Amino acid sequence: MKVLVIGTGGVGESAATIAKRRDPRGDWLQLCVMADYNLERARRFSRKLGDERFAAEQVNASDVDQMVALAKKHDVDLIFNAVAPNFNQAILRAALKAEVNYMDTAMTLSEPHPSDPFNQCGLKLGDEEFPLNDEFARNGRLAMVGCGVEPGMADLFARYGADHFFDEVEEIGIRDGSNLEIPGFSGISFGFSIWTTIEECTNPAIVWEADTGWCTVPPFSEPEPFWLPEGIGTVEVAHVEHEEVICIGRSAHLLKGVKKATFKYALGDEFINAMEVFKAVNMDKKDKIRVGDVMVAPRDVLAAAAPDPMEIGRRYVGKTAAGTWIRGMKDGLTREVYLYQVADSQECVEKYDQQVVQAQTAFTPVILWELMAAGKWAGYKGNPESGVRCPEEFSADDFVALMPAYEFPGGLLEMESDYKIAVDRGALLGS
Repeated sequence: MKVLVIGTGGVGESAATIAKRRDPRGDWLQLCVMADYNLERARRFSRKLGDERFAAEQVNASDVDQMVALAKKHDVDLIFNAVAPNFNQAILRAALKAEVNYMDTAMTLSEPHPSDPFNQCGLKLGDEEFPLNDEFARNGRLAMVGCGVEPGMADLFARYGADHFFDEVEEIGIRDGSNLEIPGFSGISFGFSIWTTIEECTNPAIVWEADTGWCTVPPFSEPEPFWLPEGIGTVEVAHVEHEEVICIGRSAHLLKGVKKATFKYALGDEFINAMEVFKAVNMDKKDKIRVGDVMVAPRDVLAAAAPDPMEIGRRYVGKTAAGTWIRGMKDGLTREVYLYQVADSQECVEKYDQQVVQAQTAFTPVILWELMAAGKWAGYKGNPESGVRCPEEFSADDFVALMPAYEFPGGLLEMESDYKIAVDRGALLGS
């Protein structure tokens, strides 16, 4: 497998570090080109890894021809997009032109409905990726969209849970939260891309229902408590815009007839209040305004001024949980489960020299690289062979089986339900 990584930021660096740790001898990863607009940054990281497979290159993620030239120079099998989603279209076009596979961790951006943003969808997440399906199919290549942790692992958990734990699925909800904190730090911190976090936390959130399709609701609406395992405890989660809702809706026929999909995230009152202030004073805006003699986007100012997630994230103490809650029927009884992955901040820094949120995002794509290299992805077990595809369209069995080997093991929480009561009562009798 030969991979061209576009972007040597937190996710790109984490993916390369995890890949090297998993495959130190190059048994399946022959080359992983680290390309960044800042060539010195890419070179510095390449020197840090000390492995000639991780070559450094300069790239402009909006220059299609430059990315095509890099892909052909290194004869890569896959372009991995590890930059902000506003570059997705250019990188997708580069993959098409180079006739290679494509993978990203976040889909093309949405645009709110012009007159009814908190009820109706405008341009949805991914709406500018899925129309490229036929072009990728003609090339015989895959464009695998939303392949981080959320989206990504959470979507694969949706497929795995539906396949193995339910006869019918009523609802799938992604539930995410943590007990991360920075000792002695006051104020808010961003654990991931500042630009992308502001985007998803200020846009209308999205919900899918089988009878009505996709609709929007206000961000942070319908808060509810949700208990997270492995010492995190109860958090308050609320609606946030996220790609999983799109993918679950598109893949409902593969998910035992699921009737509803949601994404709820625990951010905390202080963070939510900050997002609301940013929006109230237009600091969330992407369009440039004139400030003196300079044109600048307010959101870019925030992203530049806030502490760098790659650096401040190393100071986190605690754990973060990402996972998929599923409600449905099994053996004629109601059942609820939570499939999850919990990552420890200090362990990620010690093992990978990467902060926890970015490391947790990066392990999923690397597992998929390995499965592709082994011939266990495209066309395997009935998986799609080409086109623009969501994770739910693929069998998740081999992915889940590899998680412990990557030191990111998953877990299954059996939640209170008629099914659990029956199992618990049977356990007393040894049945």
